[in-house]
Amino acid sequence: MDAIVSTVLAKGDLAHVALFLWAGGASVTVFKLLKELSAANRRFNTFVTEIAHLNKLFRDKD
Repeated sequence: MDAIVSTVLAKGDLAHVALFLWAGGASVTVFKLLKELSAANRRFNTFVTEIAHLNKLFRDKD
C-alpha cells in the first residue's frame, strides 16, 4: 500500500485518485438510490393493487 501511495505522490496524480474516489462514491450512491427507488415503486404498486381490490369489493357489494 505504501508503494502505491508513494508512486501516486511522486507522479503528482493525487487529483486523479481524488477524482476516481469521487466518481466511485457517486456511482455507489446512484446504485443505492436506484435500489431504493425500485423498492418504493414496488411498494406503491402493491398499494395501488390493494386499493383496486378494495374498490372492487365495495363495488360488488352494491
